[in-house]
Amino acid sequence: MIPRLAVIDLGTNTFHLLIVEVKAEGGFRELYRERRFVKLAEDGIQRIGPAPFQRGLDALVDFAQIIQQQQVQRIRAFGTAALRTAQNGADLIDRVRNHTNLDIQLIPGSEEARLIHQGVVQAVSLDARPALIMDIGGGSVEFILANAERVFWAQSFPIGVAVLYREWQHSDPISAENVTRINAFLDQTLVPLHAQIARHQPRILVGASGTFDVLEQQLAPPPPGAVSSEVAIDPYHHFARQLRQSSLSQRRQMPQLPLDRSDMIVVAIVLIDYIVRLANIQSIRISAYAMKEGMLHEMIDPNFRQA
Repeated sequence: MIPRLAVIDLGTNTFHLLIVEVKAEGGFRELYRERRFVKLAEDGIQRIGPAPFQRGLDALVDFAQIIQQQQVQRIRAFGTAALRTAQNGADLIDRVRNHTNLDIQLIPGSEEARLIHQGVVQAVSLDARPALIMDIGGGSVEFILANAERVFWAQSFPIGVAVLYREWQHSDPISAENVTRINAFLDQTLVPLHAQIARHQPRILVGASGTFDVLEQQLAPPPPGAVSSEVAIDPYHHFARQLRQSSLSQRRQMPQLPLDRSDMIVVAIVLIDYIVRLANIQSIRISAYAMKEGMLHEMIDPNFRQA
């Protein structure tokens, strides 16, 4: 029987399920992919509220049924920032285990970063010069400075869009004052990133997941089957300005912008703008592969491990 593998990524905003079939010649063929916007941090990241707790449990009960229907042989389920931080994160993990037999593994930000790089290099062609890889989550953001061969530096910061949204999205459209406050907060929080950018001087930003998927659909829709694309910097700036100046009702009318991302995407754009200016980014590449695909690669070839 051809092995079937499943990966579940329990993010702060979104739960992902990916089921694949391992190909004899290497790699995998995708069988099923789903994302659920559960927004675990809807009531704050310190404790998962009753409604998001139930949404998370319901999503994983459904995922477990799909995995059983697809006759999956091996499963990896991993939790990230919200489940690490929330006081009742362990309670959700226990409830899921009792209802589904799924065993959720909590992984630190450093492991997230390693797996993101492992996934990205399967989709995006990098050369010898370091690029800045960025994965925006709800609770944390992972930054990786890497080329095709190795990771030079990586760090996870607790500045995900759910955090920024709750702290600074107090008007609609967002006020210039709150954008300034976000930038001041990032100046203080991202001091280690400043130093590493000055050292390695990346000019390419590689975005994985979430907001970068929206940028791709808006500015550089890829052909069927493509696993990466490139967004020119001038169209990005135009679209970013449009988002910053928009109201929630206007964003909900934008084509290719998922309704569940329409609230938090503005603070995500403010964050990307900050990084683009900080590193003088000249090009944005978008990877269809990130942490899930990095985990799959390791499941398929357990001897493979990026330096």
